[in-house]
Amino acid sequence: MTRKVFWEDPYLTSLETRVAGVDGAEVTLEETIFYALSGGQESDAGAIAGRPVLEARKDGREIIYTLAQGHGLAAGEPVTVTIDWDRRYRLMRLHFAAELVLELCYRKLKGAEKIGAHISPDKARLDFLWGQSVSPLLADIRAEAMKLIEADLPVISAFSDRASERRYWKVDGFAQVPCGGTHLRRTGEVGRIALKRNNIGKGKERVDIFLA
Repeated sequence: MTRKVFWEDPYLTSLETRVAGVDGAEVTLEETIFYALSGGQESDAGAIAGRPVLEARKDGREIIYTLAQGHGLAAGEPVTVTIDWDRRYRLMRLHFAAELVLELCYRKLKGAEKIGAHISPDKARLDFLWGQSVSPLLADIRAEAMKLIEADLPVISAFSDRASERRYWKVDGFAQVPCGGTHLRRTGEVGRIALKRNNIGKGKERVDIFLA
């Protein structure tokens, strides 16, 4: 199983490792910094041995990378893995902004049920089952989120169960939340955010989150 170095150091942009297995266009690695779509956070963009990764997907606890046919890589071959850092860092910032907003929404929208989430480099979104507009609450939610961001607090990210690869993030005095994404070191790295409400259907509300 691939060792997920992106959990140990989500700020690494390149890694020397070896190919663990090859099945046609699909490749697995002994170690990786290349995050695959999970928990709503989009996959990284980047390359393995200079070959662009066309898709990164999870298969149980394994991560499988799809390259172009005829990539020429073989099991045991040393390779360099690189990621697009600008994309990764925006994903990390928006991911953590969404985590803060989600926790605050749960506190303000008692009984609300999250039914979807997506984090792209351009924006994050949170979808809820909720019977009325969230617009009147967004200013307060943003203000509370900005207090946490401006306090520049340490973000702890670790295993709650290493064998099962269960992880969490924690900000002392605020929350501890199960999450297997890539996380910032400090809340201040998020920067300024903007929130926008979208109505996506009867009884459903969406909060879009942008880096301002």
